[in-house]
This record gives sequence, structure tokens and C-alpha cells, in this order.
Amino acid sequence: TVMSVICLLPAVSLALLSFYPVTVFSRRDVLELGDADFDYLATEHETMLVKFYAPWCGHCKKLAPEFQKAARQLKGTVQFAKVDCTAHTVTCGRFGVTGYPTLKIFRYGKDSAPYDGPRTANGIYNYMMKQTGPDSVHLKSKEDLQTFVKNYDASIVGVFSDSDSSHLAEFLKAAGLLRGQFRFAHITDLQIAEEHANADKEANVSQFHSICVYRYGMCPHMTLETRDRLRVRDLLTAYYDLDYHHNVRGSNYWRNRVMKVASKYTGRGLMFSVANKKDFQAELEDEYGLGTSDGGELPFVTIRTKLGHKYVMREEFTRDGQSLGRFLEDYFAGRLKRYIKSEPLPEKNTAPVKVVVAESFDEIVNDPAKDVLIQFFSPLCPHCKKLEPVYRELADTLHSDPNIVIAKMNAVYNDIPLGYDSLFPMILFFSPGFQPSILLQWVKRMSPFDTRYQVLIVSA
Repeated sequence: TVMSVICLLPAVSLALLSFYPVTVFSRRDVLELGDADFDYLATEHETMLVKFYAPWCGHCKKLAPEFQKAARQLKGTVQFAKVDCTAHTVTCGRFGVTGYPTLKIFRYGKDSAPYDGPRTANGIYNYMMKQTGPDSVHLKSKEDLQTFVKNYDASIVGVFSDSDSSHLAEFLKAAGLLRGQFRFAHITDLQIAEEHANADKEANVSQFHSICVYRYGMCPHMTLETRDRLRVRDLLTAYYDLDYHHNVRGSNYWRNRVMKVASKYTGRGLMFSVANKKDFQAELEDEYGLGTSDGGELPFVTIRTKLGHKYVMREEFTRDGQSLGRFLEDYFAGRLKRYIKSEPLPEKNTAPVKVVVAESFDEIVNDPAKDVLIQFFSPLCPHCKKLEPVYRELADTLHSDPNIVIAKMNAVYNDIPLGYDSLFPMILFFSPGFQPSILLQWVKRMSPFDTRYQVLIVSA
């Protein structure tokens, strides 16, 4: 099957999910920057978090009060700023802003890194606190090293013979780029790191040239900041009331039970982790159908593969770990049914624009005998609403052709293929024998429909 992708990519974020009252911002907490003053004002601040937004964007409105609250909490430590991209297109274009809101971290006016942390006030606060101070902490004693590695987040320590090492300069450069994902420190006295050449009970230390990577065991603590890094592999996660700051013993109780079972499945391509259930509450409800009242104090257990396939352990987590063992045996034997978020199948589906839900996606869209054009949309997206009559007219025109299906799927209430859920509307064209003429005729009509759209056709 040949698949072509038409991304209707507006210059602004396309999903409008909710509406919030306008918040009055204090200029002292959040600077308002624009084309005329961005460069000279941004260079005055060591660390600055900039929000690029559009006034009409629903996601921006949702973020506004959280951004303002975090700005107050970090006042004097991190400067916050915002740029209205509908009024200051030059600045937004210069920094490659294509969707809203986009958050970027600047250091003395230079675009240092994208902000990919949480969007709540507390999450922003915790993430940006890690962005303050030096990229890498200079450890000058064994006590400094011991204090640094006694942490439940992934940490990297560079060990160098002296402060003039060329490798140290490269290490510090990498620390600046990756400080949002790891904690960095460096040592310029080899004797300080001697006793850490071998693994101890708490930290697994692997040494590569002059770099030591400290990870807390075989079952790391997944946070909102580290989830993307952990999910590049197939990952099992146990969610419970984990709190290493106030309840280390209780947090380790369930983690130890996960590790005991996990030790039997090492080397089989599945990573294990633990996470705070409250931090991932929205994700558990939205992506796995798990209510916050389910399970009580017992952990929720899920598996998410690197391809985006999801599995949920339905059996109650037993303290002896046997239920987790049965879940893993079924997973590796291929007996588990994937969890798919899906609307119910429509009772009638005879309109020119067919309704597709997650449960019917393979049957309709991957039909090898038909050309299928499918639109992923959000019900509250204004661009989707503008597209609707044009898309419906196309369906009316081609309705008589039995080999063509024009379809749509609500991307908010259904799981869609991995990698196609970032912008709305998005249109995919599936064809066993791709005939571009019909598609190009529609593209020519679509292009002048709204000048904010770019129409991209990608053949695969």
C-alpha cells in the first residue's frame, strides 16, 4: 500500500480544546516582547522562558494562568516572557515557531533549547529550577559526589584529569544541551571518583572513557520530564502513590516488588519503571481508561511499546507479584489484547463522508482494494470547521466511485496512528495504486481556500 500524507499545516496551532478567562498579567512577572525589542531585552537575562502564542489559541489560554503563576514563583530566578505571534511575525518566524503555544529557553538572548516539560505551574517551576545555575556542577570532594549521586533522577558525572581538558569543554557543551533530561556534574580530581569504579547497592555505574552514568537500579522513577526519554523503548510502568521526598519506604515497597518480577525478564526487550499516579492522572484516564478511584493504593500497571501499542493489567496487583508475572507471561506470549481508545461503531455509516473510529480503522482505511482519504480532526478546531464544507463537497463529488472512500475520524476521542496526532486537521491518503490526479485536483482547490494553510504531499 502506498500512503501519501497531506498535512494542512497552518502557521498557528490548530487544536482549540477549551476556553479560559483572560488573565491580567503583571509586566514585571512576564515581559511582553516583540519584533522591536526582543533582541536587546532578551540579552539582559541569564535564563529566560519565552512563550510564543496566538491570542485565539485554546491551548494558549489554558496555559496562561499556569505560566503566570510559575513566573511569580520564579521571579528573580528565571525571567518569563511572551510574544504574540499574530503581531510579531518576524520574531516568531526567526525562531521557527509553527504551532502554539511554543515555549523556548533562552540564555542571554540565544535560543538555548526547546521547553519540553510539564504545562502546569508546579511542573514549569520544577523544570525551570533545573535550568538555573551551571549546566554542570563542579564536584570538589568525595562528599560532594556522594550527595550528588544520592538522587532518583538519571545523573551523569564527567571525570577529568584537570580543568583544562579539551574533553571537559565538550562535556560542558553537551550538558548545556541535555540538562533538561539529565543532571550533570564533573570532577577534575581523579581520586574523588576512585571508589565509584564498581557498582554499589544503590547506584549502577557504567564507565565509558571518562564518563560515569549513575542510574537508580533497573527500575527508574519516570517523571513528566523523563517520560519521553524512557519511552523510546518498550516500557512497563507501575503507577502508585510514589513520593521519594516524603515517603521513601512506602515508595520502595512497590518498586521492590516490581523489580523482583522484572529480574526474571531481563534481556527480553522490555524496560521497567515506576511513576507517581497523580502526576500521570490525566494520561491514565485519557489514554488507558483508568479512573483515579480504580485500584485504591494498589499500583496500576501498563505497557507502552515504542510503536505506541498500549496494554493494561486488568488483574489486581498482588503483593506477592504473581499477578504481574501472569501479565508479563501473557504479554510475551502475545495473548494480551491491545488497549485502544475508541468511540462506538456508528449504527449507520452511509453518508458520503464515512465515519471511522479506532476500532474500525484497519477495516476501512487499510482496505487494500480501495483508495482512502481520511481526515483527523478535533471538534473544536476552527480550521477543521472551515475545512468541513470543502471536504464534504469533495466526498459528494467522488461518492459514486466505489473504489474511493472519503472518511474522517475524531482524533480527540480515538487513538490514531503513531506520529499523526500533532496538528489538526491532518489528512492521509492511502492507495494501493496511487493516482495523483484526483488528489492534485483537490489540492489545487484547497490551496487558495485559506492562505494560512501549507499543503504538503509526502509520498512513502
